[in-house]
Amino acid sequence: MARPSHRELLLIAGSRLIHEKGYGGTSVRDIASAADVPLGSFTNHFRTKEEFGLEVLERYYAFIRDLMDKTLLNQKRRPLERLRRYVDALITVLNGGWIRKGCVLGNFSAELTDENEAIRRRVAAIFLEQQDAVKACLDEALLVGELLPKSNTADLAAFFVSSQQGATLLCRAQRSVEPMRRFKRVIFSAMFVEKAGGKR
Repeated sequence: MARPSHRELLLIAGSRLIHEKGYGGTSVRDIASAADVPLGSFTNHFRTKEEFGLEVLERYYAFIRDLMDKTLLNQKRRPLERLRRYVDALITVLNGGWIRKGCVLGNFSAELTDENEAIRRRVAAIFLEQQDAVKACLDEALLVGELLPKSNTADLAAFFVSSQQGATLLCRAQRSVEPMRRFKRVIFSAMFVEKAGGKR
C-alpha cells in the first residue's frame, strides 16, 4: 500500500492536533513534527495556516454530514425519530472520545479572532447548513402531524443547533455525556411538543 502524500499526512496529523489542542494552540511546526515531514513541506502544500485550518474544517464537516445523512436526512424513518437518532449518534461520538476534545466547530468558534475571517465565515455557514437540515426535518414533522400546527420550525431549528453546541461544550467541561442526554430529554419533552396522537 502506497504511503500517504505529505499533504495527506499533514492533514491527518493536523486534524488530530487541532481537535485536541485547538487551532491557536497548534503551530505549523507542531503539525509538521506530528506528521513526520519536513517543515518546508507545509508551505509547499498550504499558503497559510488559515488555509490549512479551512481544510481541517471541511474534513470534520464531511464526517458530520455523513452522520446527518444516516440519521437526520434518512427518509426511511419518521421525522422526529430521525432527529432523535441524530442526537443519539452525537452521544455515541462523544462517548467515543470527543468528551475530552469537544466539537471542532464549537472549538473554532471559541478561538476565532479578527484575523480568522475566512474560517469564521465558513463556521457560520456550516452552522446554518445544520440548522437548515434540522428545519427541513421539523417541517416534515409538521406536515405529518408530529408537531403542533403552530410550531415555528425556524426558531426550533435555531434553538436546537445552539443548544446542542452548548451541551457539547458542557460535556467537555464536565467530562460527561450527561449534558447531551439532558439536552435530548428537554428538547423532546418541552420544545418539540408533539401533536396529540403523534408518535413519540
